[in-house]
Amino acid sequence: MRSLLSALCVLAAVSLTLGAQQPAFDLVIRGGRVIDPETNLDAVRDVGIAGGRITAVSAAPLSGRETLDARGLVVSPGFIDLHTHVNDAATYRLAVQDGVTTALDLEIGVSDVPAFYTARRGSSPINFGTAVSHPWARVVAFGETPTPGIVPASGRAMQTVAGATERLAIRGVIERGLDAGALGIGMGLVYTPGATRSEVIEIFGIAAAHRVPVFVHVRSTGRLEPGSSVESVGEVIAAAAITGASLHIVHLNSSCMADSPECLAMIAGARARGLDVTVEGYPYGAGMTDLKSAVFNEGWQQKIGVTERDVALPETGERLTPETFARYRAQPGARLVLIYTNPDPVVDAVITHPLTMVASDAVMQNGQGHPRAAGTFARVLARYVREQRSLTLVDAVRKMSLMPARRLEGATVSARRKGRVQAGADADLAIFDLATVADRATYAAPTQPSVGFRYVLVNGTVVVREGKLLEATPGQAVVRER
Repeated sequence: MRSLLSALCVLAAVSLTLGAQQPAFDLVIRGGRVIDPETNLDAVRDVGIAGGRITAVSAAPLSGRETLDARGLVVSPGFIDLHTHVNDAATYRLAVQDGVTTALDLEIGVSDVPAFYTARRGSSPINFGTAVSHPWARVVAFGETPTPGIVPASGRAMQTVAGATERLAIRGVIERGLDAGALGIGMGLVYTPGATRSEVIEIFGIAAAHRVPVFVHVRSTGRLEPGSSVESVGEVIAAAAITGASLHIVHLNSSCMADSPECLAMIAGARARGLDVTVEGYPYGAGMTDLKSAVFNEGWQQKIGVTERDVALPETGERLTPETFARYRAQPGARLVLIYTNPDPVVDAVITHPLTMVASDAVMQNGQGHPRAAGTFARVLARYVREQRSLTLVDAVRKMSLMPARRLEGATVSARRKGRVQAGADADLAIFDLATVADRATYAAPTQPSVGFRYVLVNGTVVVREGKLLEATPGQAVVRER
């Protein structure tokens, strides 16, 4: 009996010794400049990762089964892009090389939310999610079939005032989408001129009841009244005040243009009075949309304050004339065009404003689109942190990670684990060289990936290693939690 007990004690001691020798972490990021925008940490630390989560941020050295050398590099939360489109494999590959670990289609969204999530589960390098779409819900409600494209073409479903039957059908599509995990409601009011103020308030009411944000492209742009940028921002702030819904206004720089300071002041005033209103911008002077959309309905030149010469084909740079504009718009199929509306001082003022978070409005189809799909986040680091020094590194990282995460926290608890580098957070990390990080995409060559991102991790899995994109697909669905 003593021999058996002695043997068991020896085995236990050996087991404890072996257990003590096992590394505590799956992966350690060694000696990087760690930025945690929530605690304002900006210091050299080791980061330990286990089970897809950060489990330690330490001034003392850590050991793990694998180590990434981050000395001389910045270790920041992976960037959260609230405003993307298309969201196919090519778009996600460009995004992750720009430090993005979560990409969400929230401005317009989709009508078939389950299909969106099913198509991406198990095959995405980054986390993904969507809003349920008000414009596409209108298409369904008017008895039409959704077609491929980012937004519906201008037509009956977009132009017609919805009656009681259609509004009930719109509500049904939206509520089914929210029940299926949509993170909010996407409204492109510029694309749905048939949507009355009453309909807008009703949709905001649905969002308030389900405790999700409304992500809005406001109704119109420019200084011409009625229909100015200021009036359009006022419309959605009023809807938020009436219903209690959370409101997120997309790409303020392209919606308010020269009136961006006044629009930002309106948003600041609403927030000061207790309204939950947030805003985003992208760091480029030209916007992009479909030439067939309602943006270009009759009178668009006066409303936006531009002419056909301010509209260009992204693939060639061709500036349009009234004749070529009419010809291209009459051709079948979608056609993406650039609209030059934002001089650098306007863009810079929006991006550096304390309320503005960064989102790309990424558009890329068949290799054609806007450079913001590939370069938005590197451009912010290069232009505003390194070159202009108009943003601190911590503030820039906050705009691209923590602020978007906080926008989502009312809809999904998982957002509380993102946008941070601290124990318990998801191991979604961007590790980059601040001296070399830069965007390379241009309007003529929009698919050139950014440079300077040495490593990118998604849920603890390395997706970019030594600047090279891997074939890993650890991305997970980000869904509303009821």
